[in-house]
Amino acid sequence: MASQDSQDVHLKWMQAAMGMVEEALAAQEVPVGCVFVRDDKIIARARNRTNQLRNATRHAELEAIDEILADKELTPEITEYPLSNTILYVTVEPCIMCASALRQMGIKEVYYGCDNDRFGGCGSVLGVNSALPHPKHPGYRAHSGYLRDEAIMILRRFYITENTNAPVPKSKTNRVLKTDIPSRSSPKPQS
Repeated sequence: MASQDSQDVHLKWMQAAMGMVEEALAAQEVPVGCVFVRDDKIIARARNRTNQLRNATRHAELEAIDEILADKELTPEITEYPLSNTILYVTVEPCIMCASALRQMGIKEVYYGCDNDRFGGCGSVLGVNSALPHPKHPGYRAHSGYLRDEAIMILRRFYITENTNAPVPKSKTNRVLKTDIPSRSSPKPQS
């Protein structure tokens, strides 16, 4: 079990990721935000931009990875695993696409808020992070449950509204915001 000090550090970085969620929500994007931390400082932060850019691959994690790779101070040389000494904090479990990209980039570790029951790549749907064998790319540990309730509630806030970017808007006038969140034990590591 992690010490209280390490729990406090993880929560601090998750709060920073939650700040990006608010930006996403204001931009009418699916509210997912992340920060990448190296040497105890944030080196990149991002939010989803799929609606804004009309590109389904513009998830928060990939936006931040692009920022890291484009910065010559953060990535001074081409290396096989440029994120090997970097930790990701993201509000929602990385999807299968992002979990795979993180593995290929050699991410050290991932901490996330809530599970992604539809597309999760760190164990909810598929264990791309480490459960699936890969002939070349090492796995990484993923830990869930950090600010879980907050992450769920902000997703619910988004999905209860009309999505003006949806091709065929569906009426949501009869939807009710659910405020009860089933409890789960403390954050669990996922191998």
